[in-house]
Amino acid sequence: MTDHQGGHDAGRPTANAMRRALKRARDGVALDVAEAAVLLQARGSDLEDLAASAGRVRDAGLQAAGRPGVITYSKSVFVPLTRLCRDKCHYCTFATVPGKLRRAGHGMFMSPDEVLEIARRGAELGCKEALITLGDKPEDRWPEAREWLDAHGYDDTIAYLRAMSIRILEETGLLPHLNPGVMSWTDFQRLKPVAPSMGMMLETTATRLWSEPGGPHHGSPDKEPAVRLRVLEDAGRSNVPFTSGLLIGIGETYEERAESLFALRRVSRAYHGIQELILQNFRAKPDTAMRGMPDAELDELVATVAVARHIMGPSACLQAPPNLVDAEYARLIRAGIDDWGGVSPLTPDHVNPERPWPQIDELAEKSAVEGFELRERLCVYPEFVQRGEPWLDPRLFPHVQALADPRTGLAREDAIPAGLPWQEPDEGFTATGRTDLHRTIDSEGRTHDRRDDFDHVYGDWDALREAAAPGMAPQRVDTDVRRALSRAAGDPTKLTDDEALALLHADGPALDALTRIADELRRDVVGDEVTYIVTRNINFTNVCYTGCRFCAFAQRRTDADAYTLSLSQVADRAAQAWDVGAVEVCMQGGIHPDLPGTAYFDIARAVKERVPGIHVHAFSPMEVVNGASRTGMSIREWLTAAKEAGLDSIPGTAAEILDDEVRWVLTKGKLPAATWIEVVRTAHELGIRSSSTMMYGHVDQPRHWLGHLRTLARIQQETGGFTEFVTLPFIHTNAPVYLAGIARPGPTDRDNRAVTAMARLLLHPHITNIQTSWVKLGTEGAAEMLRSGANDLGGTLMEETISRMAGSGYGSYRSVRDLTAIAEAAGRPAKPRTTLYGEVPQERQEAAAASDGHLPELLPLLPD
Repeated sequence: MTDHQGGHDAGRPTANAMRRALKRARDGVALDVAEAAVLLQARGSDLEDLAASAGRVRDAGLQAAGRPGVITYSKSVFVPLTRLCRDKCHYCTFATVPGKLRRAGHGMFMSPDEVLEIARRGAELGCKEALITLGDKPEDRWPEAREWLDAHGYDDTIAYLRAMSIRILEETGLLPHLNPGVMSWTDFQRLKPVAPSMGMMLETTATRLWSEPGGPHHGSPDKEPAVRLRVLEDAGRSNVPFTSGLLIGIGETYEERAESLFALRRVSRAYHGIQELILQNFRAKPDTAMRGMPDAELDELVATVAVARHIMGPSACLQAPPNLVDAEYARLIRAGIDDWGGVSPLTPDHVNPERPWPQIDELAEKSAVEGFELRERLCVYPEFVQRGEPWLDPRLFPHVQALADPRTGLAREDAIPAGLPWQEPDEGFTATGRTDLHRTIDSEGRTHDRRDDFDHVYGDWDALREAAAPGMAPQRVDTDVRRALSRAAGDPTKLTDDEALALLHADGPALDALTRIADELRRDVVGDEVTYIVTRNINFTNVCYTGCRFCAFAQRRTDADAYTLSLSQVADRAAQAWDVGAVEVCMQGGIHPDLPGTAYFDIARAVKERVPGIHVHAFSPMEVVNGASRTGMSIREWLTAAKEAGLDSIPGTAAEILDDEVRWVLTKGKLPAATWIEVVRTAHELGIRSSSTMMYGHVDQPRHWLGHLRTLARIQQETGGFTEFVTLPFIHTNAPVYLAGIARPGPTDRDNRAVTAMARLLLHPHITNIQTSWVKLGTEGAAEMLRSGANDLGGTLMEETISRMAGSGYGSYRSVRDLTAIAEAAGRPAKPRTTLYGEVPQERQEAAAASDGHLPELLPLLPD
């Protein structure tokens, strides 16, 4: 290996090793890391052999994609929004310092006028992409960046980036492609509505190049490989078409380079969201710490492109920047690229300013010599243009459609970008679809057991199966159960994690003893009364593209069982519930791409205007983040506005299991555990109480239950905002993750008893109300949980579609008499409550008694 790769060479591969690897590549056999590392060292005739087989793989992919013999590029402008960065990469000339910017007469960020001037001139020249590149989180390092953002009214750099993306869409028609560096899951939710694609180079997975002093990424927090891989995964979870790639020749070994390619393949396979990979060769620059390092040779780049093509497969899109290869276009085409990236007739490559872009006519000519037609694409690749939802936000549809060829998904080269309004979709609250599902789910059931897009909307099932296996492995427990039971009976607050884990595994006589201890604690803390609430569930839409793998409720807008209620229908249902004695409505819905972030305010307001006295318990933390992201508000600002609109408390659903090891198997795009915690903490600080929940019995193990319960207890100690803890056994029947053969078929009776009992013990004395779910367990199961530490039965519901769509067989409502009978089956009296566990007004009790707390059999759904 050459010196620029850090001297980590284990020796050139033998001729036999190279022949074997080349034959496997020619035969289309899957390569492993060792074989890929061998092939990365192919030179001379071996490299020509490797490139030829890679080219054939590429050609097969283009044929399958319907664009044989086409190589693409994007006509773009480069917008360096800020050159300040908190990182210190040793090869970078893009990042600078505030003093240099001031001396050059520049601001800390480009002004809106400067950004729009570039975008307008680009539009006049026929450009269709605004490539916005900037340093990572400059405000975290540079006070001058923080001051600029504060002075211009932006909370952070992402907020300014979002605002400028909207202005570019509205005033020029160019499509923003965003490269802000490391992004959080929440950042993706904020930016997805304003940009059809985003990107971030992985560069390398060689951790030592980041962790060891003298390494090219040392001192750069955003260059930790694990952090960057998490960004790629969050992009996939968020259904964002994403560009990534490698920077080769910065000191990595061939094996490390191969490992980086396989890491990219794993992410691509899991989420199907990597739209292109850029293979970029290192070029030393003056005035950098790595100025004396040799450039990556062209053979290095050609071999990397060819190996990447073999690893990523025929459907991958591979790019090599044409301004970095000294016009050696033919060799890269032969090695398997199918894209030249962004090429600008207006702006320089600000990352490599010493390397001017080639002329587009020159690229077309050189491509034609190799038998390829140069075609223009958009910043978002054709496959994603044609996939549409959930990969493109509805607010971007008009902008993309104005520039895209509907037949191919490529750019219409004659299209002239023009500004179009960026706004919330017009549809809003229009009653559509199967709006009677709340009634007919019990009589007619669901139309199909799974969605038509089952095979791809949730990611790659095989990759998911591999990811799930470690978390589902049982854990050996050696702790003495008798000693743990003794501790639980004496003082459950002193249970160690090992003891708690032993009790969560308890069975037989030990489980019986555990539930007796929990039931005695329940009696001491809250007495014998079994509480319940007269409430109505209103699921205002089931249209959702989040892709949670446990959810059988979510539908695409075109599915037979999809529906959305109008505001008046939501209000009608609340009024109907009030008439039969309800004190609460519980409202949640799918993450419908057409509903604006302010829709939640409209829902709360509509209910309060129709029924001022009813408690609005609504909007899971996932819906809160969705609303905040869509409106550009912070979580605190959004919750404050929701409270002003009539929101009284929030359900603590969307928690599932607060462990991302399990969470990213169970859900595709739902908020991370840390964000769920942020939402409920913020709500509690604002005086908005919430429930807490745990869904268990799928791809989890007792150790995950323990961590979840400990987390809830810590939050409650800090905020005191939880009203109760609700056990939610996984309903497997129609759940995609079960139908795919990954999840187990829900919890056992042993699991249910152990979870209920341990919730009582581990949450003591912080959360005193433990609720069991008759919807998921039925009458006998709920009664058993009341004997295992639970004290609450939840609500009458009146309608319930989420569990019923999943396959629960216990119906959609229970009358007051039904709930009283469950309590009596456990040998206990029943008592109505409010959402906050207060006394129910006498007038409400009388209304509930008169109707038995449920709706008349044939209550009409009032049409608009």
